[in-house]
Amino acid sequence: MNPKNFFAELKRRNVYKVAIAYGAVAWLLTEIATQVFPFFEIPNWVVRLVVLVVIAGFPIAVVVAWAFELTPEGLKRTEIADAEYPHGRSPKRAWIYIVIIAGAISVGVFFLGRYTARRAEGGGPGASSLPEKSIAVLPFDNLSRDPDNAYFAEGVQDEILTRLAKVADLKVISRTSTQKYKSAPDNLREIAKQLAVANILEGSVQKAADQVRVTVQLINAATDAHLWAETYDRKLTDIFAVESDIAKTIADTLQAKLTGLEKRAIAAQPTDDTEAHEFYLRGRYFWNKRTGPDLRRAIDYFKQAIGKDPNFALAYAGLADSYVLLSAYSAGSPQESLPSAKAAAKKAVELDDTLAEAHTSLGQILLFYDLDFANSTKEFERAITLNPNYATAHHWYGSGPPLSLGEFDRAIAELERARQLDPLSVIINADLGVGLYTARRYDEAIAQLRKTIEMDPRFYYAHWHLGIPLELKGELRHALSEYKKAAELDDDPVVLGLIAHAYGKLGERDKALGLLAQLQQLAVHRYVPFATFAGIYMALGEKDKAIDYLERAYRERGGPEISGIKVDPMLDPLRGDPRFEALVARIFPAPKSSTQPP
Repeated sequence: MNPKNFFAELKRRNVYKVAIAYGAVAWLLTEIATQVFPFFEIPNWVVRLVVLVVIAGFPIAVVVAWAFELTPEGLKRTEIADAEYPHGRSPKRAWIYIVIIAGAISVGVFFLGRYTARRAEGGGPGASSLPEKSIAVLPFDNLSRDPDNAYFAEGVQDEILTRLAKVADLKVISRTSTQKYKSAPDNLREIAKQLAVANILEGSVQKAADQVRVTVQLINAATDAHLWAETYDRKLTDIFAVESDIAKTIADTLQAKLTGLEKRAIAAQPTDDTEAHEFYLRGRYFWNKRTGPDLRRAIDYFKQAIGKDPNFALAYAGLADSYVLLSAYSAGSPQESLPSAKAAAKKAVELDDTLAEAHTSLGQILLFYDLDFANSTKEFERAITLNPNYATAHHWYGSGPPLSLGEFDRAIAELERARQLDPLSVIINADLGVGLYTARRYDEAIAQLRKTIEMDPRFYYAHWHLGIPLELKGELRHALSEYKKAAELDDDPVVLGLIAHAYGKLGERDKALGLLAQLQQLAVHRYVPFATFAGIYMALGEKDKAIDYLERAYRERGGPEISGIKVDPMLDPLRGDPRFEALVARIFPAPKSSTQPP
């Protein structure tokens, strides 16, 4: 066929008109699908289906336009229509109106979509500012007949959360903030708002002998729409594959981008020994309780896990985490616990360098035991790279090297990030207050610590630290009241030392000396930080004795007590003293000059 005749025939058969009209209508449908469907929470697969149907329909429309004509009697084949209307048909203008109307509606839908998107991003009235790629994993129900299997349900929840947390494109809330909720609550929307997430994962675990059933459902909290649900009936040896499949499916459903490293991390199987895995889960169960006796039980379980599988890196990381916290809960001195923590953390990293938990513990140990701020920073940064959603890494880092070095903006930013990932953690909220008063932002610190106490009025640590900025602002009586509240809630000797310190500053010397004697007697059989004695002697005006205790803390590797010596506002009365400044210089040596003397 002559090309000129072919194109003339296309024009005569109205193929051009149909193509233009189809394009306009297709654009309209695509705009509605992409701009309006998300507003009604219609799943993305429906949008993709509409686009595919529109694309597939174009050649069909062109073929129909070539083969058929629209006549007053209806649709007829072109050859029949030509025979019935040999002189041609009056030109129709309907297609022009179709194009104009479709184009106008498309433009309107386009700008409406952009307007509503901007309102949502800007947090306009009624708009949601929750990130779409965000999730909280609520506690899993233990459906096993044996209530002692609660540790297993909690462990499965924790391991799924940990796998998800390794995906940088997701925001994953830490378990500390989700544990207060039940597995299938009625007020999902309110919970999502409190945790600042768009999606919730609910689940249950049933364990019997060597069989396990795991049921999960992913829910959009705003609409209560079930995005995905599945039930897995597997052998106990397949539990890691189940956890990996759940994490991968959730990431895909939320359209999170996965790197090759993240895919491998999600699919990892930390041990082949089911007994070792169960001992590990029991260890984490007691570690999460955060008391001295429970940390000791956790250590026992982690050691049993290692006994079953000497190459179980996560068990070494759990062991390191437990030893790191012992002195913080008065269950051992740093001199006793931190060397064991360091050995366990190094072994964990040696076995698996991709464990954020191990690098986090190692960072804390290098700070507290070795006072090695540079390498501590490297370990924390490595941990955060490996697991950007690991709240503990941001928390310990923010409370660690940058705060000790006086890099307050950086420290507070890390603590704020930890709070975003674990918004209901009282320890993170309290330590944010500590960071603020260390930066001399006393009013902000007081507000933050009072907010923490509202979250948990019985959290003695927050009362203790609220007293410090009050004291630093000159409100010593109010500070003493907070110290006493803390003492009523816990027998931590640090709090007793703060009460003695306050009495000393108030001139009530006899009361201060009485508490000092009580602490000296207590130190015979229980760990009492050297810095506690230093604070009392400082308040009594005996600065030399205060510095003696700080020097002893340095000699005996009491890192948690003196890592903040350079910036701690409570030590300001000692600044300028030659012995004190010499101690600070030993802990924070000046950088060596790169220039050589002439």
